[in-house]
Amino acid sequence: MKTFLLFVLFMLIAMLVILLAIVLGASGAWYFAWLVGTGMIVLITAAGGAMLDTQDEHANLTAEARTDAKRA
Repeated sequence: MKTFLLFVLFMLIAMLVILLAIVLGASGAWYFAWLVGTGMIVLITAAGGAMLDTQDEHANLTAEARTDAKRA
C-alpha cells in the first residue's frame, strides 16, 4: 500500500511540474536555473562554514599543544 501511495504522490508531483512547464513556457528554464543555483549557493555556504569551524578548532588545538609544550 505504501508503494502505491508513493507512486500516486510522485505522479501528482509530475503532473504539477508538467503543468507549470506549460504555463511558464520559455521562462521555465530560467526559474529552474534560479532554484538550482540558489540551492547550490546555500550548500556551498554551509560547506564553507563547516570547513571554517574545523580549521578554527584545529588551530585552537594546535595553539594549546604549543602552549602546553612550552610550559613543560
